[in-house]
Amino acid sequence: MPTTLPTTAAAFTALDWVVLVLYLVATSAIGVWLGRGQKDARDYFVAGGNIPWWAVLFSIVATETSALTFISIPGLAYLGDFTFLQVAAGYLIGRIVVAYTLLPRYFKGGLVTAYALLEQRFGLATRRFASVTFMVTRAFGDSVRLFATSIPVALILGGVLPPEWTAPGAILVLSLFTLYYTYHGGIRAVVWTDVIQTGVYLLGGVGALYLLGRGVEGGWSQIAANADAAGKLRLFDLSLGLDKPHTLAAGLLGGAFLAMASHGADQIIVQRLLTANSLRDARRALIGSGIAVILQFAMFLAIGLGLWAYYSARTFSAPDRIFPTFIIEGMPPGMTGVVIAAILAAAMSTVSGSLNALAAATLHDIWTPLKGAPDDRTALRLSRRFTLLWGAVLVSGALLYRAEGTPVVVIALSIASFTYGGLLGGFFLALLWPRAVQRDAITGMGVGIFVMSIVVFAGRLGAAFPALAGPLAPVTGIAWPWFVLIGTAVTLGTGILSSFTHAAPPRAS
Repeated sequence: MPTTLPTTAAAFTALDWVVLVLYLVATSAIGVWLGRGQKDARDYFVAGGNIPWWAVLFSIVATETSALTFISIPGLAYLGDFTFLQVAAGYLIGRIVVAYTLLPRYFKGGLVTAYALLEQRFGLATRRFASVTFMVTRAFGDSVRLFATSIPVALILGGVLPPEWTAPGAILVLSLFTLYYTYHGGIRAVVWTDVIQTGVYLLGGVGALYLLGRGVEGGWSQIAANADAAGKLRLFDLSLGLDKPHTLAAGLLGGAFLAMASHGADQIIVQRLLTANSLRDARRALIGSGIAVILQFAMFLAIGLGLWAYYSARTFSAPDRIFPTFIIEGMPPGMTGVVIAAILAAAMSTVSGSLNALAAATLHDIWTPLKGAPDDRTALRLSRRFTLLWGAVLVSGALLYRAEGTPVVVIALSIASFTYGGLLGGFFLALLWPRAVQRDAITGMGVGIFVMSIVVFAGRLGAAFPALAGPLAPVTGIAWPWFVLIGTAVTLGTGILSSFTHAAPPRAS
């Protein structure tokens, strides 16, 4: 039978409220204070390129560690094993590739957005196409991430607000605090509050491990022994089928391509790297973040094992409710507040970074080419207005989202994956195929995104239109780690073929 979740806020004490409110207020105040003295949009979006590498590293990790990591990754281990770490290993490989291919070009050009590189190689239309694709994908994906954060917060507010207002109330409270400091503080506030937020959610994770070890008879040695006997400590899956997401091949290849796209073609990460003092520092931050993420995923998977032992493998209505239930039921006063603050920290980091990156892309990739470069004061004012605009978009998307049985982390990664291949393929075409021109790049990216839309949503298309079920059957079961690789191959292949429909462009002198 599904677990019955708490319906009141009784488990959330006055001490927990104090911890949570202090965290929200302090983070917002620090973010606003850090943003003082900004003069122009470059200050607002890349902080003048003077952030130390270790802070950039923590900011990258914090951005990747949305509420999804806190909520969904433990659920993966609860229901399965440790094979998700194969994907994390692929993430490190992808980062290394980006560090020595795309990253030098970003620093050489003194760019503010990743898509300016495509304009240099192909033209303005390609830059706009890629930037709009990023905006749509990021808005959808982070709306889901913002919704995920409302799950544990809604459990707390269940006795404070009417049931129909618990999730919307959680989304609105979180969004308002995040929007406030992002609007005033820009990327400098985003990065330095990320450093603080990383410490908060790591404290929350370590606290959960400690409490789970104390809550299970025999502690972690017994949890590990039982998990090993149940096959839950398995790390490698050597299967070769495309239908399984957590295999060695899917992890190393698919994970590498996903990381190349997310860290080389996604403005939210590229923008953080451009705040570093130098190319060398940016590389240290990027590759170091890959190692940190592997360790972090291992910690959250271990929490999942502890929850499996603590709840004796009982059934929950959805995997994303397992850890939030323990936070409310199994943690002492004060600690519950810390862990809820940790979940909010992870979410606020992702949302604040998205708002700043979306505003940067809007100003530099869309507004400036159409209207001309504004003066410094106008640029700063527009940057903040675009931040407000995208805040409204993310909140609206989160309020409209409806929960499914699939872990939210899988949904969010799937959303990103169906456009990531097109974006990464466009960058690869720019780097690897001199014959390609603008129309080849746009054609390749368009076809890649269209094909991946079919692949990602094949199951739903087949259910909605039974006549398509048969033709779509070969791609219906493809697992999400393969999406970016397939999309990149389709984009690159289409662009190369398109380049033979015209004369080769003259070589640059």
